[in-house]
Amino acid sequence: MTQLSLVGVSKIFGSSKVVDRVSVAVEPGKVHVLLGENGAGKSTVIKMMSGIYQPDEGRIEIDGKEVRIPNVDAARRFGIAVIHQELNMVPELSIMENLFLGALPTKGGFVDRATMKCKAREALALIGLNEDVSTPMGALGVARQQMVEIAKALMQDASILILDEPTAALTRKECEQLFSIMADLKAKGVGMVFISHHLDEIARVGDVVTVLRDGQYVGTVPASTPESELVKLMVGRSIENQFPRVAGKPSKVMLKVDGLTRGDEINSVSFEVRAGEVVGLAGLVGAGRTEVIRAIFGADSYDSGSVTVDGKAVPKASIARTIAAGVGLVPEDRRDQGLILDASVAENLGLATMIPTSRMGFIDRGGQRKREKETASKLRIRMASIDQRTGALSGGNQQKAVFGKWSMAKVKVLLLDEPTRGVDVGARVEIYELINEVTAKGGAVLMASSDLPEVLGMSDRVLVMSNGHLSGEMPASEATQEKVMALAVSHMQEAAEPEINENKGEH
Repeated sequence: MTQLSLVGVSKIFGSSKVVDRVSVAVEPGKVHVLLGENGAGKSTVIKMMSGIYQPDEGRIEIDGKEVRIPNVDAARRFGIAVIHQELNMVPELSIMENLFLGALPTKGGFVDRATMKCKAREALALIGLNEDVSTPMGALGVARQQMVEIAKALMQDASILILDEPTAALTRKECEQLFSIMADLKAKGVGMVFISHHLDEIARVGDVVTVLRDGQYVGTVPASTPESELVKLMVGRSIENQFPRVAGKPSKVMLKVDGLTRGDEINSVSFEVRAGEVVGLAGLVGAGRTEVIRAIFGADSYDSGSVTVDGKAVPKASIARTIAAGVGLVPEDRRDQGLILDASVAENLGLATMIPTSRMGFIDRGGQRKREKETASKLRIRMASIDQRTGALSGGNQQKAVFGKWSMAKVKVLLLDEPTRGVDVGARVEIYELINEVTAKGGAVLMASSDLPEVLGMSDRVLVMSNGHLSGEMPASEATQEKVMALAVSHMQEAAEPEINENKGEH
């Protein structure tokens, strides 16, 4: 089998050295974990491994011989396959067509659709995904789209497999399926690079861990290293409190949802969120959490019910009116729904305040620029400059930019859907501090999350959804994983494997 080594590689963008003399060796039959905060250089390292970037210093070796990997096709010929954090798919094409993008099988000069269908079914069976291969990719949820990406990489029969945040959008059941596949690949001698912000996964799947900080090599340690030591290597300091919730005294009702109903997805859901309060929204995958969040924000309509913000009714299916009422949303999919990736950091930060701060129809460019710089500095967004393209930022820094947009807008109600998905432990704590800041200023936060430790650690009250129903609520001080899970399955029509992430908080 193949050994892939990076020897003293560096990568320079403009005047910034984003990777500085890093060495990593990926051995056959072992899982090499790359660990570091968002912006530490992990993604740049794997892009050099996979032919997307070329190192400016150092060398790449395969089985001890120096090689050049000029592009992705060359990497594939060397037996290197990648499952990227950001999905690489065409929503309008079918699952089958996405699996064969760039490598269509032919027969007699024509596309061999029979072979495509057969191999696509085999690939989905391998990962335990029961979907019709003719289904458009855009019709799948994020988790199932990620599973298709995993199947696509496995189809390449690679000897080196790079997995960049493969579990970020997966349920517990899907994670276990992936880990089982990884164990089989290890037994066959496949070497793997694994990136995850969930520290509990490292000892579960890894053999060794290389830690990067600010683009530099910190050290390589066994995967059995205690989580507290890994965190210290990552961020250069100890983080004692993973969930630094500062609870205040809730005051007036800021958000009232009454009888919200939408088809089979939401069934007469009613609750309140008060100023100064964080309310967690828990439940199984498909329970209706995201649907409730989107309906409140006006992204989706609903059949009946009402939404009231600070005592005033908000019309349904009107994002503009909802924002004007003082509501902000950090969506589940920040890249497609929360940001304009080709716009600058400054432009994204100012999206929600450009019109409200205009004077006599003219944009207050000077004032906006000042506020954008202050917000980026306060949130510690790692960037080359405030004019840098937002799509070039790391995932955690993109998430901070979404938060920053609503921080500038001084929203009354902040809706959060998976607020720390794909975010490292250090940036998580910074995001939790931003949540504290919203409630300290009298705002209200509704947070939907599949990360149960996050819900229990950062909420004042917990609402639990089950099959579109609000099945119960309790103070966070009385909530346990067992109580939440019992409520989460209470409206299920038949027994199902709980698909909630009970263990992805870094303890």
